[in-house]
Amino acid sequence: MTEQAFLVLTALAEGPCHGYGILGEVGELSEGRVRLKVGTLYGVLDRLVGEGLVEHDREEVANGRLRRYYRLTGAGRDALAEQARHQEATARAAQDRLRAWRPAAGPA
Repeated sequence: MTEQAFLVLTALAEGPCHGYGILGEVGELSEGRVRLKVGTLYGVLDRLVGEGLVEHDREEVANGRLRRYYRLTGAGRDALAEQARHQEATARAAQDRLRAWRPAAGPA
């Protein structure tokens, strides 16, 4: 799973959200490190919908513009949980190795 997909799924974990809301959530979750462009976001969403991880929730008109809301499916929640466990295990392994690391003795 790409980092972008992981962040989009995480953004939707609290409930349905529209595209621009997802963009804001992704920026916040990544502490500004990941800034998706609109086209990239909708490409990720289309792929996640195609994989059955996200589905359309509803559409609303706000300020004369159509907003499409998305939500996680049960499969999306399961995939997000599995990926979070995987990332946690990988981070734990990295931390363990860093704690055990001893710099090689250099020239005196």
